[in-house]
Amino acid sequence: MHLAYPAVLAVLLFCTGLYGVLARRNAILVLMSVELMLNAVNLNLVAFDVWLRDALHAGQALTLFTIAIAAAEIGIGLAIVLAVYRNRGSSDVDRLRDTAETDAAETLPDADADADADADAARGTTADQATAPAGKAKKAEATA
Repeated sequence: MHLAYPAVLAVLLFCTGLYGVLARRNAILVLMSVELMLNAVNLNLVAFDVWLRDALHAGQALTLFTIAIAAAEIGIGLAIVLAVYRNRGSSDVDRLRDTAETDAAETLPDADADADADADAARGTTADQATAPAGKAKKAEATA
């Protein structure tokens, strides 16, 4: 068999995986796209091993290591995605980034506490009601 066929297939698989990583918002689909890219690399390793007629079959040995790394990556990645989904309620990558930025913005210095207390008094809310979302975020971080 000619080397061009598996090489073109591997390039198509890798480009599809790269598009999935860059365009998808769901963390599970991003992990699946990374797996697709790793499978394209495996296909290239085996194709070049056959084409070069390597006596030690180094391409196939590296493919086994790549499969082991991919299995560990999926196991750890899914555990992280499940933990984030339980804490945040979504596995949307863009929403997680926005949530991280708003959590950092909620931890303002105490110099603005007097102004916040005056604003809360004008609205008729207490300090406990005003800081409830920030307290929930801190509690979620503490349990994670």
